[in-house]
Amino acid sequence: MLDQSYYTKTDEIIEHYGPKAASLIPIMQDIQAEYRYLPGELLTYVASKIGVTEAKAYSVATFYENFSFEPKGKYVIKVCDGTACHVRKSVPVKEALMKELGLNAKKHTTDDMMFTIETVSCLGACGLAPVMTVNDEVHPKMTPDLAIEVIQNLKKGGAE
Repeated sequence: MLDQSYYTKTDEIIEHYGPKAASLIPIMQDIQAEYRYLPGELLTYVASKIGVTEAKAYSVATFYENFSFEPKGKYVIKVCDGTACHVRKSVPVKEALMKELGLNAKKHTTDDMMFTIETVSCLGACGLAPVMTVNDEVHPKMTPDLAIEVIQNLKKGGAE
């Protein structure tokens, strides 16, 4: 059960866009930006407030890859595994990150909610391959050692 503050903030977001079906996606985007994920309870709440069925709201949320029903860490690290990054060894970069953070194929977020590791198909920076981003900040020409260095700097409170 979510704290009342979640509903209060969601009401503000709905008010900003207007309680209409056409506002569903921007409302969901703002909720996810606020909480780093889309709580299912809030999605149900939004659906009832803007006049769409719960099924419709969930079908939209599950259609778009950017929406997540799982909480994400403070730092969302996306490792590109598109063709250019893959052939330039992005897999060892991701493996090093996963090992450093104690994550695995089923667990993508650290227990302290600091880090989430995701694999993405393309970051659109093929000339900088292999690439990873930390909260959308691009880190080019990654190696396993450089990736671990980025993590260690973030743990120390350093800049991304």
